[in-house]
Amino acid sequence: MQITAALVKELRQRTGAGMMDCKRALTETAGDIEAAIEAMRKTGVAKAAGKAGRIAAEGMILIKQGADGSDNRDTVMLEVNCETDFVARDEHFAAFADAVAAAVLAQNPAEPTDWANLPLPGSEQSVEQARLELVAKLGENIGIRRFARRTSEHTLGLYSHGIRIGVIVEVAGGDAALARDLAMHIAAARPLYISEAEVPPELLEKEREIYRAQAAQSDKPPEIIEKMVAGRLKKYLKEITLLGQPFVKEPEQNVAKLLQANRASVKGFVRFEVGEGLEKKADNFAAEVMAQAGLSPAPEHE
Repeated sequence: MQITAALVKELRQRTGAGMMDCKRALTETAGDIEAAIEAMRKTGVAKAAGKAGRIAAEGMILIKQGADGSDNRDTVMLEVNCETDFVARDEHFAAFADAVAAAVLAQNPAEPTDWANLPLPGSEQSVEQARLELVAKLGENIGIRRFARRTSEHTLGLYSHGIRIGVIVEVAGGDAALARDLAMHIAAARPLYISEAEVPPELLEKEREIYRAQAAQSDKPPEIIEKMVAGRLKKYLKEITLLGQPFVKEPEQNVAKLLQANRASVKGFVRFEVGEGLEKKADNFAAEVMAQAGLSPAPEHE
């Protein structure tokens, strides 16, 4: 496989490593970027592999509830994407996202592919017709990416961080204030699982191999290396599990102790962040302005 400049650039963005290190890793893995990241982590070259899921597109996260007034009423969280932050804050874009969320609440589609033909409440238009009209109006591609719908016998805690992050968490016990605090914590701390029991064994084994390869470079005895690996794995589990994380409002206690003190438990959560995992278009506004003026852009220098 040809190692293109675009592939090297993406690996640099995802790892923070140098160009030659990225090119070497891609060559050794025949262009497999995920395998290259894993290999670079093992050798310690990757500086920021945790950025693999960073924000890569614009748009908004919207949370909308049914109108019955209870804490566990029907709730939808929706991500709608566009190309620029400017359009993401446009009132017509926001109105479209709200209308789509209302349509999901009213019609309850089983799959994202069912969205196109959903009728918008109070309108003769379908979602797809309204989307195409908005694309023509705003001049950007617009897409409805995903949604999560929750109705529970327990309390639903909701939190929106502007238009970029949204969280729904289902809490048994406690009260509405606790549920909202937990939703806020999840927004900030980004847990992947509720508890260690939910972490897939294959993920743990993969991390264990990476830590073992890193520790082996220290030339310490095997028994010391295993202790180092166990310590790093324990730290990793605390970082990715909700119950193991320090509570953001009271870092001296973890979330597990907070829940125990309130006789509560978390039954599930969903967290959306705008553009997770999507490749973001890199705009060169200087070149764009010069092109519109009929001028040639200045040559780039290394």
